[in-house]
Amino acid sequence: MIGRGLAMTIGAAALTGCVQIETPDKPIEINLNINIKQEIVYRLDGDAKKLIEQNSSIF
Repeated sequence: MIGRGLAMTIGAAALTGCVQIETPDKPIEINLNINIKQEIVYRLDGDAKKLIEQNSSIF
């Protein structure tokens, strides 16, 4: 009975497949969709703000 179990184990091992790993022919391409948002925060000095208001046609 022990010989029968050993024979089955060896037989099962012989039926298992081989694993093959191959490198791809083309490079791997990774597409990333990234949104970059930038906020600019500024403060105007009181005099500069008045100057812009007085000369609004320039800007």
